[in-house]
Amino acid sequence: MIKILKYSTLACLAVFASASAALSQETQIRVVDEVVAQVNGNVITLSAVRREMKNAIQSLVQDGKKPEEARALVEGKQAELIANLINEQLLMDKAKDLGLDSEIDNMVNQKLADIMKQIGAKTVDAVYTEMERQGVKPDEVKENWRRELVKQQVIQRDVQAKLYWSFSDKELHDYYDKHKDQFTKPETVSFSELFLGFAGRDEAAVRQKSSDLYKVLKAGGDWAKIVKENGDPGAITQGTGKVEKAKINDLPTLVRPALAGIKAGDYTGPFEIKDIGIVILKVDEREDASSESVFNESAVRLALMTERFPDQQKKYMAKLHRDGFIEINRDYKPLVSPALYADERSENTTTEKSEKPADAAAKGTKSSKDGAAPESSSRKKSSKKDDKSN
Repeated sequence: MIKILKYSTLACLAVFASASAALSQETQIRVVDEVVAQVNGNVITLSAVRREMKNAIQSLVQDGKKPEEARALVEGKQAELIANLINEQLLMDKAKDLGLDSEIDNMVNQKLADIMKQIGAKTVDAVYTEMERQGVKPDEVKENWRRELVKQQVIQRDVQAKLYWSFSDKELHDYYDKHKDQFTKPETVSFSELFLGFAGRDEAAVRQKSSDLYKVLKAGGDWAKIVKENGDPGAITQGTGKVEKAKINDLPTLVRPALAGIKAGDYTGPFEIKDIGIVILKVDEREDASSESVFNESAVRLALMTERFPDQQKKYMAKLHRDGFIEINRDYKPLVSPALYADERSENTTTEKSEKPADAAAKGTKSSKDGAAPESSSRKKSSKKDDKSN
């Protein structure tokens, strides 16, 4: 369950301080939660940053780092951590603009349903009880699922999908002609999965069961029936139970050796995903590699998108920075601004080097002492309002 519920750490940790009363010797405890940054209509607090750091440290420790080493690593990345929280909030706001809330809710509910099946729970409350027994809070788990899904969906819909369909027929063929060696037919394999999870079960019993089921399959057992009666949502196939025409070289290193030499219609032996469960794969189809280049529009679009996506994502986030309202607390600005606006600064520096001084002056280019990107129009408007009110 701990592995199933492992999630990226972004939330809030309460900070307490004691204050002595001036006219008495009684000590009072009060909550201190400083605003680190305002993002549109939301704030990122010091408590959010500290919990993010705490959870990041715990995650590194779980992965084998020593506590002091994990703490040093996380503290050294505090600027990037705060910048990530700001970017995350911008993406959360964008998801609302795109109308993704309902769809994200359905995805979160599906995750719960998958866990219900995997641990054999009959109700959502039973899943929550198991989460709490393992020391995690259901509301925090769901919120972190939601945030991760929001980021994935916004980037997929508003960046990757648009980029994928943006290439003209000429661009596709020109790219193919220059990169024919990338479009030879690779060796592919299609397979189905039987997954037996460890969650909520005795691991030794799961291993024995997988061995018994493998013997039944090799003796001619009904694959579909065995999977239906015994299987959990696929781990290798991400819950789908099946993968079509996967390139051998793109498969996880854990899977490739298991599939080596297995003919269509045959099964891999049971193999283990550490702390997760046991997998048996059925090879449905294999296709040999070929050295002949073949133009495949989908493959060329995907290759072009993959090549250009990093720059496109940087431009997308830069636009969110410009269009949104971001106000960083002056105490944190020297730390956070360089990390938050790193890509914009790099692009501006490149542009300025290619321009003559007169050209830059004509454009009204300014340099910032702390290296921050130029203020967005919304921030400038806010500043003017503040000046008037003062």
